[in-house]
This record gives sequence, C-alpha cells and structure tokens, in this order.
Amino acid sequence: MAIFLNEGSRVVVQGMTGSEGTKHTRRMLAAGTNVVGGVNARKAGLSVDFDGRSLPVFGDVAEAMAKTGADVSVLFVPPRFARDAVVEAVDAGIGMAVVITEGIPVHDTAAFWAHAVRSGRTRIVGPNCPGVISPGKANAGIIPADITKPGGIGLVSKSGTLTYQLMHELRDFGFSTCVGIGGDPIVGTTHIDAIAAFEEDPDTELIVMIGEIGGDAEERAAEFVRDNVSKPVIGYVAGFTAPEGRTMGHAGAIVSGSSGTAAAKQEALEAAGIRVGRTPGEAAALARALLEA
Repeated sequence: MAIFLNEGSRVVVQGMTGSEGTKHTRRMLAAGTNVVGGVNARKAGLSVDFDGRSLPVFGDVAEAMAKTGADVSVLFVPPRFARDAVVEAVDAGIGMAVVITEGIPVHDTAAFWAHAVRSGRTRIVGPNCPGVISPGKANAGIIPADITKPGGIGLVSKSGTLTYQLMHELRDFGFSTCVGIGGDPIVGTTHIDAIAAFEEDPDTELIVMIGEIGGDAEERAAEFVRDNVSKPVIGYVAGFTAPEGRTMGHAGAIVSGSSGTAAAKQEALEAAGIRVGRTPGEAAALARALLEA
C-alpha cells in the first residue's frame, strides 16, 4: 500500500500548459502516474501531446473531475492566482490538492486552507512543496522518480532537497510514500498527518521525519509519536548552525530566542523516543541500522 497517492489515483494538473506544468507533467507520466488532463480556462478544449499521449485541457476542475474521474490535482499556478485555483479545486470536491507554487502570500494560504477545512473534502499538501510520490505507483509533483524504489520507509519532510537526499541515501531499502509538506508558515498537511497515515499503513516499516528550525511543528509531532506511534521513527532537523532571528531558506524557518531552535527540537524528539541525526547522512545511517537489524 501507500498513503495519500497510489496507482489508482487520477491526477489533473492545474497549469499544465505553462512551462513548469508541461515539464513536470511529462515527468509524472514517465513515472507511471495516471495524469488524465489539465486545467486552463483560456485553453479549454485544446489538447497537449506528451510523447504520443494526448491530454485534454479543461475549463475548470469541476469539468475535469466530471469527465475523467480525477481525484488529485497538482497545481503549477503563479502565486497571485494560487488562492483562486485552490479554492476552485476545493469547491469541485477534489480529494487532494498538491500546491507546488512558491511565494504565495501567507494570508492567501490561510484563506484557502481554512476553506478546505470547512469543506471537509480536500487534503491540501503544501504550498511551496515538492509534492507526494509513492515509488512505482504514482508521482504528484516534482520529486525525481528515478532516485529510489518501492520499499518500507515512509518519509515526511519540510524540505524538498532533503527529501531527495534521504530518498537517494536509502534507495537500496526504498520507500512506501514520500510526502513533501512544504516549509511555509502555514501548510495544509502536517508532519502529524503523514505520520498518523504511515502508522496505519501496513507496508510502512519505519518512518523518517525531516524538520527544520522555526515554529513548533516538530515538537507537536514528537508528542504525537510518543502517544500514538508504535513504529520506529528517525528524525533530522535542519538548522543547527542557523543564526538567531534570520530567516533561513523557507519562510517558516526562523529562530526567536530559544524557541524553534534545532537543539530544542532535537531534545523534544529524543524525549519522545525518536533517534535524531545531526546531519542528513547521520539520519540515513540511523535508519539503515534499524532496517538492517
């Protein structure tokens, strides 16, 4: 099995006709994803050829769902249009909206996240995220599909590049699903959401969670793991050398006083029984040791 995304998922791409949407739709198709069409109101009725496969372009998500049975949307939409695009997907009742877009204003994210929560129908992944991949089954986003294989590790991460690094370093074991939740101050799917799903997934043997400085998401995840998770969990927190008060990379990665530091997060994770690596390589080695044992 896998979480959130599998071989039965039917994916529509909002922004498929743009340069990034076109490039990554091609890569998703090459990974075996069942991409069923795109959405662009200005190009509705046209089709786009991807290496011999023609995909239709629909006027809106509701039409795409009605004609293809799509249940996942991946959004490659400019930041100023992202709020309306996500709301459109939510109003159509899509099961999951993977928001790749970086640079969305926080108040826009707050608005579409709250709208999705009120609807009770749509899982938001992101924004500012690499997406979700269940190797050998489907890929919704920009995660390279050729750096790992199917296996028993479940990965949830704020960072895209660290997702790729851990996938590569543990490629000989493979992954059930990798979820890039994004590093913005507000995200839809959290560490806890993914960890809870991995705990219920019979094909996931070990969970790796990657966090970073700023906020308290990792501390809250540690409490959840302590009280609810029976599977082994390995952690890594990016930002051990980050200076106080300076945003590091992601909009949510900022330390204020002792709150949100990598050391504080490591302490909380280890108190919950989570083994923490101080580098990505060390975290991979910890995971490898458990799996080999």
